[in-house]
Amino acid sequence: MSLLDSKETDNGLADDFMSSTQTLRKTIPLMIKHKVPTTPVNYALWYSYTTNQMPLLNQALDQSLAQYGHCPPSLSDSLYRTHLLQQPDSEQGQISHSLQAIMDELCHTMAGSKNETQTFHHSLSKTYQRLSQKAAQGVNVHEANGLVQELLDESRNMHQSSALLNQQLESAHQEIENLKKALKDSLKHANEDPLTGLLNRRAFQQDLNSCIQHRTPFSLVLLDIDNFKTFNDDFGHLMGDKVLCSVARHLQAWCEWGMQTYRYGGEEFVVILPGATLQQSWQKAEKLRQVISGIAVQDKQSGKTVSSITVSMGVAEQTGKENGLAVLARADKYLLQAKNLGRNRVLPLI
Repeated sequence: MSLLDSKETDNGLADDFMSSTQTLRKTIPLMIKHKVPTTPVNYALWYSYTTNQMPLLNQALDQSLAQYGHCPPSLSDSLYRTHLLQQPDSEQGQISHSLQAIMDELCHTMAGSKNETQTFHHSLSKTYQRLSQKAAQGVNVHEANGLVQELLDESRNMHQSSALLNQQLESAHQEIENLKKALKDSLKHANEDPLTGLLNRRAFQQDLNSCIQHRTPFSLVLLDIDNFKTFNDDFGHLMGDKVLCSVARHLQAWCEWGMQTYRYGGEEFVVILPGATLQQSWQKAEKLRQVISGIAVQDKQSGKTVSSITVSMGVAEQTGKENGLAVLARADKYLLQAKNLGRNRVLPLI
């Protein structure tokens, strides 16, 4: 690498660093404005949002802000996995390049050290040529050779240092890749129900708390598969799992953008409907009840078919300043009433 190439590289790194810092200065106030928790995932999302390099990510965040007034934690994790962890290396490098300004500065310093080493080798070569010329002109050869030997020894040390730095950088790169995979897996396992693929109770609690903290109006639909124990008793637990997965798929298909469904536990599911009134939620729930009542699940090995799947639902709308548990308790009360009144219905009646 020539000295000119080295200077161009340094200038490029400096420009990247300045650009990244400016983007970060725009990102942090935006996160503060929307009350976004300062986690690594959120830094990455909102930094990318500020750069406007991923239109689909920006569209999803804009829709979330319009629907919820914020971005629920489970949606943030999902967007991170979808848009950032799946990007090509070049785009992923741009994203990770400036999660924090201090990381950019560290990378800049390390790259600068490497450039300095390359520059030293270049200068050494020139110096050796000049000394050779002087030696040819009658300069004390012993002195010249002694100086050359010192420079060569120093060069050898610099070369070893550079090799060690490169080895450390390669090791760090591999560790980052491992951590990235571990983060992806941990995000998925922490919030996802392994059987149905829906978000789990932990994710529901986080999103419910987020709605309360951001004062987002919402309704809840709590539903339970009727007589689920009989499916396990009559057809076996594997068939019961098939029923759960089938209901989960229909729930996912039923959910409109902004709505989020979770496996609450056992055969119970819960849905958050941001901005929906009690009447709107009841109407949506009634349509879902009708769809599920037409489900038939077949076991290909045994040939047995379950065609009597129904669900009972309780619907509740947040009112005033009540907390999420109060809304959930009211939905649960209506669900219990629906069960006691014969199942396969949505309460309260609107």
